[in-house]
Amino acid sequence: MSDLNSHDYRINGVLSRLEAVIDAENAAIGSDPNFDLVRSNSIKSRCLYDMTMLFSGSRPVALEPEHKEHLETVRGKLHTNSLKVKAHMEAVRDIAEMIKETVAASEADGTYSEAQFRATELS
Repeated sequence: MSDLNSHDYRINGVLSRLEAVIDAENAAIGSDPNFDLVRSNSIKSRCLYDMTMLFSGSRPVALEPEHKEHLETVRGKLHTNSLKVKAHMEAVRDIAEMIKETVAASEADGTYSEAQFRATELS
């Protein structure tokens, strides 16, 4: 296999892996409560790192047209992924805030806590 074919093969492999990870993450966010977002993000980060290393020293204009098209497809999916992850994180923050407010409200229900009761001397 020539260097050019090998490089093309690696580009295609990295872009395809990244696209598969992004597709799986986009499909799972908001629909699969058991989806491991941390693991997925780790794999996605590794793919992005591999892609960066593979493209270092290359200019995008030097890419084959099919690689440019694939790269644009992946870029669009990454944009969608970014929006989904952001919305997911905002939802998680909102739920955490609601839980915090609920706990605070239940603790401030107008009665004394056990610690407050012990601290008060009865005469």
